[in-house]
Amino acid sequence: MQFRNQLISKRPLFLCNLRIRAATRDGFFTETLEIYHSMLKSGVHGNSFTFPLILKACARLGSLRNGMQIHAHAFLMGFQGDAFVQTALVDMYAKCSNLTASRRVFDEMPVRSLISWNSMISAYCNWLLINESLRLLKQMQVLGFQPNSSTFVSIVSSCYGSGWALQEGCSVHCYAIKLGLDYDLLLSNSIMSMYLQYNQLNSACSVFYSMDVKSVISWTTIIGGYVHIGDVGKAFYLFNQMRHNLLSPDSISLINLTLGCTQLESLLALSSVHALILKSGWNHEYPIQSSLISIYGKCGDLISAQRIFDLADDKNVVLWTSMINGYVHSGHPSEALDLFKRMLLTGVRPNKVTLAIVLSACADLGSLSMGEEVAQYIRLNGLEADLHIQTSLIYMYCKCGNITSAKEVFDRSSDKDLALWSSMIYGYAIHGMGEEALNLFQRMQREEGIKPDEIVYTNVLLACSHSGLVDDGLKYFKSMQCDFGIEPSIEHYSCLVDLLGRSGQLDVALKTIQESPVQANSQIWAPLLSACRIHLNIQLGESVAKLLFDMVPHVTGNYKVLASMYGNIGKWENAAATRRLINDRVVVKEAGWSLVEVNVFDDVSSLEIN
Repeated sequence: MQFRNQLISKRPLFLCNLRIRAATRDGFFTETLEIYHSMLKSGVHGNSFTFPLILKACARLGSLRNGMQIHAHAFLMGFQGDAFVQTALVDMYAKCSNLTASRRVFDEMPVRSLISWNSMISAYCNWLLINESLRLLKQMQVLGFQPNSSTFVSIVSSCYGSGWALQEGCSVHCYAIKLGLDYDLLLSNSIMSMYLQYNQLNSACSVFYSMDVKSVISWTTIIGGYVHIGDVGKAFYLFNQMRHNLLSPDSISLINLTLGCTQLESLLALSSVHALILKSGWNHEYPIQSSLISIYGKCGDLISAQRIFDLADDKNVVLWTSMINGYVHSGHPSEALDLFKRMLLTGVRPNKVTLAIVLSACADLGSLSMGEEVAQYIRLNGLEADLHIQTSLIYMYCKCGNITSAKEVFDRSSDKDLALWSSMIYGYAIHGMGEEALNLFQRMQREEGIKPDEIVYTNVLLACSHSGLVDDGLKYFKSMQCDFGIEPSIEHYSCLVDLLGRSGQLDVALKTIQESPVQANSQIWAPLLSACRIHLNIQLGESVAKLLFDMVPHVTGNYKVLASMYGNIGKWENAAATRRLINDRVVVKEAGWSLVEVNVFDDVSSLEIN
């Protein structure tokens, strides 16, 4: 009879634990806490089975306050010394951003299991404190605990961000091989990801081909590595191999293939991948939809991008932003702004990326009033301090001819990064303010210690070109290579040719093109043709124009420049013949257009950002 009464008294706790376990297992962590609070109200207290589940729910919710309350309950109920409860406390405090409390609980544990050590090591790894995690690894080995695959997965996953971390990751990999853990699937996938983070594709492939069992994640990881380095053919080959092994692709692998299609600039390949996505049933997943919209936009197929966008049931801000960006990227800023207005009317609030893209559209249109509307929206929603937004505002103001407002945004920024400096230098460059651009460039290095990149040097050379600063341009072109090891790209050579051509040094400009290590294209020849028109060098101009007609026969501007050159010296028949080439070669003339500004954003002050 006494045993029967004890069983009845324990039944409520048993049933509550079952409900708590089910809710936690299914991811309903808020419900887990509600069940526990109901237990307390009914006078039922938890045990060593209850507290770890409750603490797990607090960790997943990031609720430090609830976690501390559960810790107090466990202490009052006498479960402070339970190894399972203590391990759950270590994990909870770490995931609730209180690493100090997590370590304190760990240090107070009278008996530690391998799971306890792994929890503390994982906590340091989540905070990217790799030295502390490795120190704990050595301590656990000294105390006779042999690490398992979970130990190494945490450490390897934190080995991102610097060269020395790669060395530590390689050491961990070697140690895992020594312990015979290199065949663990989860660990092998983590090691592959680590190597690919550092562009060590050969090392990642070595791990991949040594795996006896490969999961979809394994295949997806290595496929993504090949896409990242631009070897799209190998990526597609591996994808086909994965399917031959009867593994169905996941959304990540399909997104990788769409990114590969962008590099190929092949609409045919993209259409094939899209067909596979439809067949696999992934077409309703918004990351896939967003990727397809973005890639179709970059490939210039706005009709397909718009069709996918229109068919999407739940258009979130990511989908809207991808579609707007597609129009901007394809040279349709007006349509992008129209779509932005539609988005606002649906109640979807733009994020920082959306606003940066919309500012770019305003810059492309040269519409200062539209840009000011967006700038007002940014101010009302407290986004002025965002660096990405500031950079976009400076670019918009500069392109719209308001260098004063651009400088005001620049001066207000308290934490300037390289992109912000580069944007302001570009603004000075296109406004012919070469001295101001060069002074800002020197100030960036002298006062802030920021190392310039190839984009900044392009803007510096552009400033020299637009202001006739030939000696400075040549100096910086040399400095770029000698002082910073930046190899000149086609953009740099184009600016240099423009600089030399504007100053009348046409022979030197021609020699620069002929001796440049980069393959000359229309981008580098076009500035020389313009210089020939300015300085009336007909002989060289005719030769350069012929090259451009062969390279890009559809560009009407080159025909017009040569015709203008003929007209300037009175060769009207030659000018007329050149203009006739536009029709003879079936070149479509670029249509003229006018811009009428209207109130694109109705009552922008009433809108709020999420």
